[in-house]
Amino acid sequence: MPIKKSTYVAGASTIVATGVATSTASSVIGGSAAVIMSATAGTTAASISALAGASGTVGAAAISSGMATIGSVVGGGMAAGAIITTVAPIAVVGFLAYGLVKIFED
Repeated sequence: MPIKKSTYVAGASTIVATGVATSTASSVIGGSAAVIMSATAGTTAASISALAGASGTVGAAAISSGMATIGSVVGGGMAAGAIITTVAPIAVVGFLAYGLVKIFED
């Protein structure tokens, strides 16, 4: 029985998301807020975090508070938020690709 294309898409998405999570984690775990900010500066993670930031804050304060807020959902802090916000867009794209392939698959 041949392997379905959706299985390949799911596997590739998982591998990419795991790689990005591992890379981000090695950069931010145990680091100070400044290290976390420099590791995520200019990324989609920073944009997502800024949206979740405390009301009335801008720039680094919004990004920092957003990462901390997102990280607190899983019992972590700013580093956990950085990892989540880095992996989230990849996971969404992988999920959408899997769904599209699954719809058009025999």
